[in-house]
Amino acid sequence: MTRLPVIVGFGGINSAGRTSFHQAYRRIVFDLLPSDTQQDVLLDLATLTNMAEYKNGTWLTREGEQLNAETLIESIGEELLAKTLIRRIHPDLFDVDNVSIHKATSLSAANTDEKLSFSIKAKSLPNNTPANWQIQEIDTNLVQVTVDGGLDALFKDTKELSVKAAGQLPTGFDPSKLYQSRNHPRGLQMTVYGASDAIRSSGIDWETIRDNVRPDQVAVFAANSIGQMDDLGFGGMLKSALMGKRTTSKHLPLGYAQMPADFVNAYIMGSTGTVGTSIGACATYFFNLEKAIDGIKSGKFRVAMVGGSDAPITPEIIEGFRTMGALAEDTALLALDKLTNQKEPDHTQTCRPFAQNCGFTIGESSQWTLIMDDELAIELGADIHGALPAVFSHADGHKKSISAPGIGNYLTMNKAMAYLRSLLGEASLKSKTFIQAHGTSTPQNRVTESHVLSEAATSFGATNIPVTAMKAFLGHSQGTAGGDQLHLSLGVWKDGILPGITTSDAIADDVYTEGLHFQLEHQRYGAEYFEAALLNSKGFGGNNSTAVLISPHKALEMLKKRYSQQQFDEYIEKVEKTKQAAEEYNQSAIRGETKPIYRFGHDVLGGDQLEISDSCIRLPGYNMEVDLNIESEYGDLT
Repeated sequence: MTRLPVIVGFGGINSAGRTSFHQAYRRIVFDLLPSDTQQDVLLDLATLTNMAEYKNGTWLTREGEQLNAETLIESIGEELLAKTLIRRIHPDLFDVDNVSIHKATSLSAANTDEKLSFSIKAKSLPNNTPANWQIQEIDTNLVQVTVDGGLDALFKDTKELSVKAAGQLPTGFDPSKLYQSRNHPRGLQMTVYGASDAIRSSGIDWETIRDNVRPDQVAVFAANSIGQMDDLGFGGMLKSALMGKRTTSKHLPLGYAQMPADFVNAYIMGSTGTVGTSIGACATYFFNLEKAIDGIKSGKFRVAMVGGSDAPITPEIIEGFRTMGALAEDTALLALDKLTNQKEPDHTQTCRPFAQNCGFTIGESSQWTLIMDDELAIELGADIHGALPAVFSHADGHKKSISAPGIGNYLTMNKAMAYLRSLLGEASLKSKTFIQAHGTSTPQNRVTESHVLSEAATSFGATNIPVTAMKAFLGHSQGTAGGDQLHLSLGVWKDGILPGITTSDAIADDVYTEGLHFQLEHQRYGAEYFEAALLNSKGFGGNNSTAVLISPHKALEMLKKRYSQQQFDEYIEKVEKTKQAAEEYNQSAIRGETKPIYRFGHDVLGGDQLEISDSCIRLPGYNMEVDLNIESEYGDLT
C-alpha cells in the first residue's frame, strides 16, 4: 500500500502577510471577503506591522489610544493594506534613491572613527575632490589625504536604482525582534518565524507528533536558491574587507543555502531524522517537496517538513538581475504604459504575468509545509488541507544559453497531467483543475510558459483550464516561489475564490491561449468546485518542476476508501479538537501574542547519552527508538 502524503500544517510570511490560516491568500482576494474575515486580515496585519497592540482585552494604537477592533480598522485599514504586496521598496530595507557605492582600495591607511589618513598618487585624485578631504603634497607624485568622518565618509558616493519595486514583507514587520536573533541574516530570521507558524498551524503539539514516530522517520528538506546575501551572511563576508570592517565568524556559515533546514532541525524541531537541501533556482521548493513526497510514499518517512526562505531584496542582487535584463525597471514600465508626465510608475502594478510586461519583480518569502502519511494523519486526527501525491522534475537537455528556456517543462507538465488523469479521471483534469503558473512577468516567460501550458492542455483535450499566477501580487521569491504558489492555492478551497491576474488588463498577443483560460479577475467558484491544481515552476538554468495538488475534500473522499467507517468516524471526532486548537493559535497570532519557537541550546544530546545495542538506538526524550533491524535489499546477490 502506497502512503498518501497529506498537508497537515502550513505557514510562513510573504509580502501579503502571514500564510497560515489563509491570511496571505485573503489579503489578495480581500475585496471579495465578508467584513468579519476582512477584519481578521487587517487585525493580523496591524500586529504584524506593529501598528497596534492587543492588551487587557482592548486594542491600542501606536499612540496609546484605546479602540475597539472596528474603530481601529476603520482608522488604519487603508494604511495597512498599503504596507503589503508589491510596492516601492521601503527604507526599512534600504534607500533605493541613495544606494551607497563602496569602492575598493589597496591603500595603506591609518583609520579612526573620526579621521582617515592615507597616501595616494596625485594623478589618482578624483576630479571633484570631496569637501571633507584635506590634501597635503608630499612630493610631485604623492599626496597625503586626511578625511574627516573616517572610513565611512571616504567614498560617500550614492546612486539611484532603476528598479524600485519589490514584494517586500509587510512594512513594519521585523522578525529579528521576535526572538533572540543573534545577528542572524534576514532569511534565517524569517525561517524561525515561518517554520514556527507552520508547526503551530497544525493544531497538534510537535511533541505529540514526535512521540508517535521513530526519530529517523522524520525528514526536513529546505533551502533557498541564492543563500543569505545580506550583510549578516555571505554579503557581509564579501564586503567587509573592502569596507575596512571585520569579517565575523558568522558571515560564512550562516550564508549557506541549506541553513533554513539546519535552523529548523537545530532550533525548532530538534529533528535527528533525514535532512537534505535541493537547489534548483525557481524550482527549489518543488525539488525539496519531491524528496519529501517520495520518502513518505515509500514509507521511509512518516513526517516531513518542507520549506524555503529567501530574502533577496538587496541592492547587489537587484543589480545582478537587472544587468541580465530580467527585472522591470521604472523607465521601461513608464514606456510600456506610454506615461510621459510622471516620474515613477504605479509600483503596485509592476508584475504583469502573461500581459504586456518588461521583467519580473523580486520578492522575499519564507514558506513551510508540514506533511504526514495518511495513516498517521488519521491516527492523530490531523486536519488535512490537501494531498500531494506527486511532483515531476526535469532538465532542459542541451542548450546554448544557460538562461534560455528548453524542453524540460513540457515533460513535467504533461507527466503531471497524465498522472492527474490516472488518479482522478479525465473529467477532473479537464474541468475541475486549475493551473498555478510560474508567471514571472518577463516577455520571454509569457511566450514560452504559455506554449508549454497550451500544448499540454490541448494534448489532453482540455479547452478552458483556468490559469492564475500569484507572482502578480507577491513578486518572485526565487527558491521559495513554489511555497507561495502551494500555500496560496490552498486558500481557493477555503473561500472558493480563484485569484485573477488583476495587475494585467489584457493578455499579450504573443501568449498561447488554446486550451486555457487566463483569469484576469478574481472569480468565485465555490470551495469544493476544484478537485486539483497543477503548480508549475519553469526555472533558470533548466530547473523545471510541476507539482500535483489534490483538494482537501477530494483527499478525504479518497481516504474513505482506505479506512473503515469506524476509523473515519473516530478521525472526524479527533479532527474537531485539532481544528479548535489550531484556531486558538490563529486568534492568538492575530492578537500578536505568539512568539516563534526558538530552542537555542535546548536538550542538546551527546553520544554518551544514547543507549545503543545491535537492534536499536534509544535517544533521551524520544518515545520510540531507532530500529536497527535493517535488511539489505540485495538478498539475491548474497
